[in-house]
Amino acid sequence: MENKETLLDIRDQLDTIDRDITLLYKKRMDLCARVAEVKINSGKAVFDPAREQQKLDSVASYLESDFDKKAIKELYRQMMTISRRLQFGIMTQHGKNFDSGFSKISEIDKTGKKAVYQGVEGAYAQLAAFKCFGTDYDIESVHTWKDAADMVRAGKADYAVIPIENSSHGVVSDNFDLMIKYPELAIIEEVDLKVEHALMGVEGASVSGLKEVYSHPQALGQCSDFFDAHPGIKPVPVINTAVAAKYVKDKGDAAIAALASERSAELYGLNILQRSVNQQKTNTTRFLVIGKDKVYTDKAKRISLCFEAQHEPGALYNILGNFIFNDVNMTMISSRPIPEHIFEYRFFVDIEGRLDMPNVINAISGMGDQVSELRILGNY
Repeated sequence: MENKETLLDIRDQLDTIDRDITLLYKKRMDLCARVAEVKINSGKAVFDPAREQQKLDSVASYLESDFDKKAIKELYRQMMTISRRLQFGIMTQHGKNFDSGFSKISEIDKTGKKAVYQGVEGAYAQLAAFKCFGTDYDIESVHTWKDAADMVRAGKADYAVIPIENSSHGVVSDNFDLMIKYPELAIIEEVDLKVEHALMGVEGASVSGLKEVYSHPQALGQCSDFFDAHPGIKPVPVINTAVAAKYVKDKGDAAIAALASERSAELYGLNILQRSVNQQKTNTTRFLVIGKDKVYTDKAKRISLCFEAQHEPGALYNILGNFIFNDVNMTMISSRPIPEHIFEYRFFVDIEGRLDMPNVINAISGMGDQVSELRILGNY
């Protein structure tokens, strides 16, 4: 009777091959470590795209089917990526650290400094500034977030407080773009502020009599359930929640209302028609404090990065693999269109760590060879 090959027999053969592959992999990594030593002495860059492409073409030539050629290239891309990560690690051990452009200091000094925010008195950004600096601090309002950044860049203010992300309505995309337009500025701190939108109007106003409600687009979105329940009320976007409250007060029209903080109602003498209008009761906005000094302290725990990936399959996957391989936790990722490149995007990422941590250094160094542009926005 003819013996039939069993699944166990096949698995035994696979185990033997896998053991051989593992030993060859180790031998290859040992050679890559020696390559790193040579590059340290010669000053040669870790990433050699021409050499890697030559290797991919070479290994693919050993195989015949299109599937096998594509598969072996993918396998070798991963091996060469791992090789680069090993080499970056060795270079870090030899003190060949990347230049982040940031300096480590003992403490960020806020004494005698000036902060600005967008809007008018009562804006959530002002409340965030109070939370960060205290109510006795020199805090001034400006008309737009760009004005706030311009004030810091021109040295007319030390810090600007800007919203960047809301827990229920996502990112404030305009301010991501703002960080790109001002490369000389950096994030030095973040402030989380619980946001509760109150519906407010002048004397005699009531929910049933409203025709329009004014507020910032983010606030209107965070209160979409209210507008779904009141289809006769039109949401009207304005530049700021407190600006909306001031507008309602100035107009004196009982048919309009604003969504803003209760502090705004107090400041502008408005009646609160409904409290906590936002549907998510844990609604929180994350604010960033930006300044001109590119610094961080021992207390820093988050790094914000911006990068542009090559416009090719697997580019983002390979870039983010640097975080996985180096045990760096990514807490946020968002994309924004690149205006000068149609349907191409730049990515904003937050990771945990400090710029002096070896695993962070290795991760960011590895990214540097895989992106067309990389910027560290802050470590705070």
